[in-house]
Amino acid sequence: MQTTIILLRGVMPTGKNKVLMAPLRAALERAGLDNVRAYIQSGNVLASTRLGGSAVETLVHGVIKDTFGGDIKVLARPVRYFERALERNPYQGADPARLYFTLLADRPQDELVASFLALGHEPDQVSVIEDMAYVLCATKYSDLRANNNFIERRLKVPATTRNFNTISKLIELGRAA
Repeated sequence: MQTTIILLRGVMPTGKNKVLMAPLRAALERAGLDNVRAYIQSGNVLASTRLGGSAVETLVHGVIKDTFGGDIKVLARPVRYFERALERNPYQGADPARLYFTLLADRPQDELVASFLALGHEPDQVSVIEDMAYVLCATKYSDLRANNNFIERRLKVPATTRNFNTISKLIELGRAA
């Protein structure tokens, strides 16, 4: 079994995409995932499983739809994937409070990436490496033009964004499993 980090796109503790983590943990364990844990109330889950990423995504999506009624995008990767994402981070040494990782459901087409990067994102910095967009904010994320929705529209793939501290904590929790 391996520990998988499962990121839910657009989950909130209140409102339209409300999915509370305690009931979700219980539902995922009933569905066959082991050692299910959540980190904060915004769609960060870890679980042990023998399933591959796409099978985990399908399972979790189905559980959420059947249990909570939401049609939420689910992205799942093993802990090692996120360790490599930190290693490949093109903004090593930058202020971690301004660094964001946008996990893409698939690797976007090269021409879409080229077009997206050609827009220029100053004063922010944006890089795309395989299926991860790295964003270094000049000020704060709420001022960022290249936010999650913009990245999804331009690269034509579902995505979900987490800050450096969340990714680091998920890795730490995943290693401790």
